[in-house]
Amino acid sequence: MEVQFDKDISVAVPDFEVLLVEADVVNGPTSDALWNEIEQACAAIRSRYALEDIRHRPAIDATRKAYKACGKEPNRYRPSAEALCRRAVKGLELYRSLAVIDLINLLSLVTGHSIGGFDTDKFVGSTLTLGIGQEGEPYLAIGRGELNIAGMPVYRDATGGVGTPTSDNDRTKLSPDTRRLTMTVNLYGEGEQSKEEVEALVRRLLTDYASASDIRTSYRRITP
Repeated sequence: MEVQFDKDISVAVPDFEVLLVEADVVNGPTSDALWNEIEQACAAIRSRYALEDIRHRPAIDATRKAYKACGKEPNRYRPSAEALCRRAVKGLELYRSLAVIDLINLLSLVTGHSIGGFDTDKFVGSTLTLGIGQEGEPYLAIGRGELNIAGMPVYRDATGGVGTPTSDNDRTKLSPDTRRLTMTVNLYGEGEQSKEEVEALVRRLLTDYASASDIRTSYRRITP
């Protein structure tokens, strides 16, 4: 996949960088080993943060600032990483799903970055363009129905929106039949780990829990 940036997003968040990950995967049921890592990550977050502190985690804070710069209120439409961490602090169980979905949730919990996960074969075209959602733009979010993405960073393929930091689109969602994965690790600012550490974690989790092969990673950033 190619990644391009619309002018509107380039102006709003000029320091944005994305770690683009592509791989062949097996998206089976989540193993007990992966679920144990998720439970450990939730416990660590619960012991480290109070609820009001979650939004101050560096990567989450950077994503919230990007929302405001694009015109979205992050307290109303929380980035997915923030929502996951808040559930962890509240002691609410996460939903156990499929391996790739849950390892992406684990990545978000550990790093604070909101991450998109897509079935590559469901894209229309071979280019993802990051821009800002428009008023009235249709977007069917996974498990949420129609989502108001106006003022929200959004990836689009040739047909329309496929991913935001709040929720991915139902059209390109991961399923048990997914064999080719595209993942966007959205680096709106510095996190608690270096981007190289995040990339290493991505590779390990995909290898350990999704039988991944032909893992390809690249960085794309907004340039003036």
